[in-house]
Amino acid sequence: MTDDLPELRASDADRERVAEVLRDALAEGRLDMAEFEERLDATYQARTYGELAPITRDLPGAGVSVPAVNMVKQPAGSGSWPDRIVGGEGSSRWGVAIMGGFQRRGRWTVPRQFNSFAFWGGGELDLREANFADREVVINCVAIMGGVNIVVPPGVEVVVRGIGIMGGFDHSQEGVVGDPGAPRVIIQGFAFWGGVGVTRKLPKAERQRLKEERRQEKLERREGRGELGGSASGFGPGSGFRHGVHDLHKRDED
Repeated sequence: MTDDLPELRASDADRERVAEVLRDALAEGRLDMAEFEERLDATYQARTYGELAPITRDLPGAGVSVPAVNMVKQPAGSGSWPDRIVGGEGSSRWGVAIMGGFQRRGRWTVPRQFNSFAFWGGGELDLREANFADREVVINCVAIMGGVNIVVPPGVEVVVRGIGIMGGFDHSQEGVVGDPGAPRVIIQGFAFWGGVGVTRKLPKAERQRLKEERRQEKLERREGRGELGGSASGFGPGSGFRHGVHDLHKRDED
């Protein structure tokens, strides 16, 4: 399929599947660290299936390195929690930051167990737009002189079970009751001179929608004040309206 569509654009999930094959090959001794880093860099820089395919062509399991492409557009899900618990193995199972960083964000699938390791580096797991392989997922974090930050959306239940030595795990989001049908995220592991943080944020689309609503409400209030100013002015026909518009522009510039 990839030979037929070499210029088809690859997604973040496609790149993560290739990266997972590389991590498995590193763990099995098929790649040394230099080869792994070189191929991983090429993976995250790849823009098409044609660029991804050669990266794992000589590795076992290369047949799953670039997924088959479904050219039939499927209807979009409603975005409700049941629609986001999709089963399967997850699109990424590891995140490693050694004097560097890693990031998982956007539309990716959180596996039943995700393992992260940060040494003199940092990683971010953003679950706001993610799907979930199961109703309950476990995120294992090992942070040594480094850190991992996990961003969860409202409605997700969070349980923290990590151990910190001269470091710590953030428990601030525990105790928040989850929405019916929402996933449960268990965060566990070990932090030494490092930390694992948990923050709760709205998805970007929802934040943008609320921001636009507030902007529109503010604009309507300003327009209302401008009209009142115009009717009360005594400086000749239309002068009140002109002053109101002037004030409106001045407030916009502030």
